[in-house]
Amino acid sequence: MTEEMNQKIPSAYAGIERATIDNGFTMPSDILTCSLLKTLASSKPAGKFLELGTGTGLSTSWILDGMDRNSTLISIDNDEIFLGIAQQFLGQDERLKLVLSDGEVWVKTHLDQKFDYIFADTWHGKYLLLDEVLGMLNKGGLYIVDDMVPQANWPEGHQEKAVNFVNTLERRSDLNVTKQNWATGIIIAVKT
Repeated sequence: MTEEMNQKIPSAYAGIERATIDNGFTMPSDILTCSLLKTLASSKPAGKFLELGTGTGLSTSWILDGMDRNSTLISIDNDEIFLGIAQQFLGQDERLKLVLSDGEVWVKTHLDQKFDYIFADTWHGKYLLLDEVLGMLNKGGLYIVDDMVPQANWPEGHQEKAVNFVNTLERRSDLNVTKQNWATGIIIAVKT
């Protein structure tokens, strides 16, 4: 077994990747992570999906590729330029709702919504508002985060935040948590 990605790459991916590079976005999700996101998305037929941190839509394209026709995805980002790239390449998909918003504002005004799958790829829902976001997860729902092994672009002090975050997840009695030292470091939790 190798760490090679064996999934078919989404049709929009190459265009998004070019625009990502051209616009200087330096924090896209790893392609191995994206492949896992697609696989996990396929486990939630007619699911309600939430992505916190669209970026340019690279991971969004993979999540959409794994979703069935009866599923929906809300993807939030606070950067209009990067979200515009996602809109350009993915906006025609009727299952997708792209939202330009600060993560804190959006989460606090949508606490009544419930999701079957949450990919927290930004501070909100990971290092900030964790309890609130996990409260939005249905029983049996997947909570996924990446970038959990030290990264070259981590600011000073971030390692301690990551360790505290993992410890917090592991102390929760309402989650089954698996940590994977693979790709950029992935955590998958299921709400019990």
